[in-house]
Amino acid sequence: MPHQPNNATSDLDMKNSEVMPDPTVSLAGASAFPADVPSKPSAEGKKILLATPRGYCAGVDRAVDAVEKALDLYGAPVYVRKEIVHNKFVVETLTERGAIFVHDTDDVPEGARVVFSAHGVSPEVHEQAARRQLMTIDATCPLVTKVHKQAVRFADEDFDILLIGHEGHEEVEGTQGEAPDHIQVVNGPEDVATVQVRDPDRVVWISQTTLSVDETMKTVELLRKRFPNLIDPPSDDICYATQNRQGAVKVMAPMADVVIVVGSANSSNSVRLVEVALESGAGAAYRVDKASEVQREWFTGAKTVGVTSGASVPEILVRDVVTVLKDAGFTEVENVATAQEDVRFSLPKNLRADLKATGAEVDRPHKARDKNANISNARANKSI
Repeated sequence: MPHQPNNATSDLDMKNSEVMPDPTVSLAGASAFPADVPSKPSAEGKKILLATPRGYCAGVDRAVDAVEKALDLYGAPVYVRKEIVHNKFVVETLTERGAIFVHDTDDVPEGARVVFSAHGVSPEVHEQAARRQLMTIDATCPLVTKVHKQAVRFADEDFDILLIGHEGHEEVEGTQGEAPDHIQVVNGPEDVATVQVRDPDRVVWISQTTLSVDETMKTVELLRKRFPNLIDPPSDDICYATQNRQGAVKVMAPMADVVIVVGSANSSNSVRLVEVALESGAGAAYRVDKASEVQREWFTGAKTVGVTSGASVPEILVRDVVTVLKDAGFTEVENVATAQEDVRFSLPKNLRADLKATGAEVDRPHKARDKNANISNARANKSI
């Protein structure tokens, strides 16, 4: 089971290494930081394995960028429906900058500006916003939008749609809302036996984008045994970043006595990384929101510690954990690189148009800056 850190204070000294939420703090992804983390040999042979890729995906980068740009352009407050991404530090930092996070559209004052999160929303939410005359910025990840379009297409063709995902997750709620009469959620292999369809020859599966690749394929395999003519989606629904981060952990985990995953408890892909690490041979695996949750007893007898982060985690939190590990004697750092990512998503159209109209910079630069500067979110080389 994924480790959930307790509230006890770590006996490691984090006072000078942990960044607290601050409106001037960087929310940048890994590629906005220096690629190489300083390394020196350890007299005790203690090593950090740093998974690459890790941290922000293009959809998270776009969503966080959208909130920051909206605050700069329109001024505070800017309302955000749900958490813009599932990371506590990001939400707290954006709150310090003037974002107001609300549970539902009805919590936004009429006529105000609201950003929809990266996880997507249902058509009903868009209709609610229109009735309240809200000025909306839709920061839904384009890969989630792709799944929404698949759901609409298959519903129009009157298929029964099996949505593999976690019931209650914002992304699943948004996708199911596209065709509620045609979609039923399958949480995992344990749900397969209870699935009921109208016509076993007209069944298609789609999935939440942040699931475990292996568990999803296991669920599909079991579904296909019940419904041999089960139709696959036209393209892979599990996002490139989820697959790449899990792939890096699969390579790193067998070499690690302990793996630390930086990510919040409500981040599906972060929780999956802990599971993947354990399944792939790590001696132990823990999830932490921040460096102060790291516990010294986790490393008793360990020589190698693997570090990665979920797709909604700013790189500064990873660097905090690395600093803590170095203080504990893990001074040698080895990058475990399994893929290169060059995906970039443009900002939402209406926000982009408003930025251009004022002459403001639309895209943040994709390069490392001085560590004392406010580092912009990473942008890769391909615009989608």
